[in-house]
Amino acid sequence: MEYKNEKRICQKCKKDFTIEADDFDYYEKISSSCGGKVPPPTWCPECRQQRRYAWRNERTLYRRNCDLCGKSTVTIYSPNKPFKVYCNSCWWGDGWDITSYGRDFDFSRPFFEQFSELQHEVPRMALLNKNSVNSEYTNHSADNKNVYLSFIVFDSENVMYSNWVVKSLDCMDCTYILEKGERLYETIDSRSCYQCQYSSFLKDCSNCYYCYDCHGCNECFMSSNLRNQSYVFKNKKYTREEYLKKMKDYDFSSFVVRQGLEKEFQDFVEQDVIHRYVISERNINSVGSVIYDCKNLTNCFDVDKGENCKYIFSGTDIKDCVDCYHFGFNTELCYECHACTRTSNCHFCHLCYDNMNLMYCDTCQNSQNLFGCVSVKKGEYMIFNKKYSKADYQALKEKIIEHMQKTGEYGEFFPPQIAPVYYNETRGSFYMPMTKEEVLEKGWQWEDNVPGTFGKETISSASIPDKIEDVPDDYLSEIFSCVKCSKNYNITRNELLFYRKEKIPFPRKCPDCRYKRRFNLRPVRKLWHRKCMCDGTKSSPQAKNHLNHSGPCQTEFETCYAPDRPEKVYCEKCYQQEVY
Repeated sequence: MEYKNEKRICQKCKKDFTIEADDFDYYEKISSSCGGKVPPPTWCPECRQQRRYAWRNERTLYRRNCDLCGKSTVTIYSPNKPFKVYCNSCWWGDGWDITSYGRDFDFSRPFFEQFSELQHEVPRMALLNKNSVNSEYTNHSADNKNVYLSFIVFDSENVMYSNWVVKSLDCMDCTYILEKGERLYETIDSRSCYQCQYSSFLKDCSNCYYCYDCHGCNECFMSSNLRNQSYVFKNKKYTREEYLKKMKDYDFSSFVVRQGLEKEFQDFVEQDVIHRYVISERNINSVGSVIYDCKNLTNCFDVDKGENCKYIFSGTDIKDCVDCYHFGFNTELCYECHACTRTSNCHFCHLCYDNMNLMYCDTCQNSQNLFGCVSVKKGEYMIFNKKYSKADYQALKEKIIEHMQKTGEYGEFFPPQIAPVYYNETRGSFYMPMTKEEVLEKGWQWEDNVPGTFGKETISSASIPDKIEDVPDDYLSEIFSCVKCSKNYNITRNELLFYRKEKIPFPRKCPDCRYKRRFNLRPVRKLWHRKCMCDGTKSSPQAKNHLNHSGPCQTEFETCYAPDRPEKVYCEKCYQQEVY
């Protein structure tokens, strides 16, 4: 059947959106594996993504007792949440039977209403944290050692206060380090780098401080748009001796000095750096930003090694997926999913790892052929946690889908109203923030008891020594107050050792405020139509001449930089003239 683009009105925000012809082709493709025709979405892409955001508590951690063994455990579920929560040892253990929670489907009631009741009965995993050592305070992570208050960390060691870090060592306060980062501090969107600080979009770099968009560089300071350069100080090339002499003028262990450098770097990035209209490298026929080694992507953000995907946010090694968020590692043919990895042919699922052929499942692991299940591990042919024969499973599944089609539930992701976490705990509070009143008006939920103490500090920020070498060991037993939000925080021994080793001043902000700073520095997950800002002149003597045009460039594009932002945004051709 040949489809055409169709205009629709979003049932949530009431704005127009378009369902394109190839979208219908995809829905037709997955319908055969679902057991029922998948209808087009009734929400626009932005509202669909907000709905998935509302299910992801990534970094709001609590302590509560395991409902099986009674041990105090770290979890994403506050003590007042009406769920059974098991520590990871109990959840993965043999001390409970998932089939004991099985129930029949009631065709006189809506699916989501019954699913929510099942969620409130079946034990939930305290954290998604697999195969790790001494890494209690981390979530959405696996195969780590000595990881502390970090999230989405895989195959890494000695990582603190970071998120989305893969195959890295000795990193602190970093975001999106995709491979082989070592001895990094306050570094964002970088890969294969060593001993770099306060930098963004580095690749194959070492000993770079306050740098932006540099590849194959070492010993560079307050510089940008460099390729295979060494000893560059404020975008000017020097001999090794001259460079090291200039660097000696800065006492990096001083908080006052670092404050000045942070402000200088922020102004430098906003006023002097040339920004590529989107971050896109080694891609074919792909639209989005912060995408690498991809083919046939449409409106995707933070994707690595993706193919034939659309409306994807944060994914790696994925194929033939649409409307998914934070997933990957060899995942294909998934639709409307959140946090599903090493998964095939899964639709409308949340927090499911190592599965095949799942629909409308929550926190299921190492399973196949499940429908409407919660917390199933190593299960097969189950509906509402009840075991069936293959033939009975298929027949009942199709009958439930017909019921959901009549109620208008089929084809939509889980509603935020039944999310096991509340909106201000989730990624929605970062990417699409709302007030408590706005959240409650939608019928969604709000957590009033988020963790944090105030007014318990034992040392004032003003009395903290300027230089890290003057900070005494007994600070390990002190309590501090964040200069930005006033929340109390403390430090660990490994943290203090890292500061001393890397000559980093003692932090005056809490880990959450440090994270928010990095979050605000990353590209926005949205595209605007703009024109290239190049006026035909070189931004620096080292840049190449602009041969592709004379006078202002007329190229237009879709960019992740909003029109009111201060950065210089160039098209691909003009940008390439500026890297040197």
